[in-house]
Amino acid sequence: MRVKCVICDTIEELVDDTLEAKRLRNRPIHTHMCSNCHDRIEQRTKERIATGNFHFYRSSRKIEEDF
Repeated sequence: MRVKCVICDTIEELVDDTLEAKRLRNRPIHTHMCSNCHDRIEQRTKERIATGNFHFYRSSRKIEEDF
């Protein structure tokens, strides 16, 4: 299955039998992000959390306390 990254528009090939491929086929609202974009967003989010100015607005208190 060929998929396109939502952010950088790179085209990747997914194995048809994986859970991610099934989700993309059956639920069009789900989107795919390549590993490079995912890692970059993860790194920058961790940097923002480290500054102390990052707030989780749509989560429970327990999750916020874990950070």
